[in-house]
Amino acid sequence: MKKIHVAISLLLLALLCGCAPRERTIVILSTNDMHSRIGNFPRLATAVAACRDTVATLLVDAGDRWTGGVAVDRAPGRRPVLELMNRLGYDVATLGNHEFDVGQQTLAEAIGYADFPIICANMEPVASPIAPLRPYLILEREGVRLAFVAAVTNYGYNNHPDGHDAVFEGLRFTDAVEELAGYGLLLRDSCQVLVALTHLGSGYDRILAERAPEYDLIIGGHSHERIDERIGDVLITQTGRNLAAVGATTVRMCGDRIRSIDFRIVPLDGYAPDPLYSEWVAAYEEAPELRAKAGELTAAADKAGVANLFLDAIRRKTGAEVVFYHYGGLRRDSLAAGVVTRGDVYDLDPFVSHVSTLRMTPEQMARMIRTKYNDTINRGESHRIDLFSTEPYVIRTDGYDAEEVLFPRLQPGREYRVAMGDYVFANYRDIDCSAGETTGWEVPDVLMEYVANGGRPLAPDNTLRQRVEK
Repeated sequence: MKKIHVAISLLLLALLCGCAPRERTIVILSTNDMHSRIGNFPRLATAVAACRDTVATLLVDAGDRWTGGVAVDRAPGRRPVLELMNRLGYDVATLGNHEFDVGQQTLAEAIGYADFPIICANMEPVASPIAPLRPYLILEREGVRLAFVAAVTNYGYNNHPDGHDAVFEGLRFTDAVEELAGYGLLLRDSCQVLVALTHLGSGYDRILAERAPEYDLIIGGHSHERIDERIGDVLITQTGRNLAAVGATTVRMCGDRIRSIDFRIVPLDGYAPDPLYSEWVAAYEEAPELRAKAGELTAAADKAGVANLFLDAIRRKTGAEVVFYHYGGLRRDSLAAGVVTRGDVYDLDPFVSHVSTLRMTPEQMARMIRTKYNDTINRGESHRIDLFSTEPYVIRTDGYDAEEVLFPRLQPGREYRVAMGDYVFANYRDIDCSAGETTGWEVPDVLMEYVANGGRPLAPDNTLRQRVEK
């Protein structure tokens, strides 16, 4: 009798083990805000290959694939980054605000060129070469259905992503968080893992996590942070910028339920470069046009020195009495002493901005600066010196907000000839001026002419002419 009981127990145990839910593991590798910095793509290729060799893997991108690296930004159609992503086998991506920088036609062609789906739930083409995008995509790995819903920021001044108003004409953007929340409810029962692929910034990702707890995971971008945090049961992630690291989200399933979901940021400098990808990247980065000498610096330029190059170049070109250039338009924090290549100059302003000229009084200039300093919409650009100038000025604050802006060398009430980048002229609020227009002069060309300096080495000026007083 005892033997029969043992046999029955063993049989029941075998049956129970045979009916236990199968455990499966899936890794989602993620990138965001590459900004054309393709130098680490060979290391990324090695990391992705190692992951795919050991576990079911998905590779996704949360936007801003270009604007910031000359090898991509000066190439026709900004194809190099797309070619590398195609070769690496990305599974899905969304749009960042910088995908629109060079116009809708280029973006439409890029979407068609990509071998991976580009999805976005809150953009509606009305009169645009861009075809309607899918709002979401369901992918399957190891029998697990993962739904990706995507959105791009539309929380700028004019209900569209950051950038010139004209670039977004013919497109309509709906509220990103609301769209994502709606699709979360729609798709929750259609998948085992629900992912928001966003280019909103961490603040709006946190709002989304509270508004839509149906999501298991938010893979974000736009704010250039390294984030691994939870709000309730929603995991929020982001991997910084410039392809310095890749995000690795490990999803462990028990049957149709998530047993655990964890995230880590993996620095790419720990991986050896893939030789084939190294060859491809070198071919992009060593194009003769980029390696040619543009000029020479007698000393290194720091952030203020780079800003002053912009200011002095525009002043020389326009004859303006006062020149402004914005912090976000300077994409290099320094330039080394010695030879400056054409690639270095293009890298300073990958936006291909134009010069705008206008006439303003010191009072009008002060109002423009004060409004930007106190900005409540683009908070990442507020409460800092956002406008470098050829003319010294002081921002006096109450300890937080700007109360007044003083130009000690300018005469009150007098109109001055002013020049600035067209992004400031077109997008900053409280710009009151006369005779304002945008010229056909491209800022990179103006810089190139100035750095050449008639063949003579140029001495950079690292003096910051602006300050904040409490």
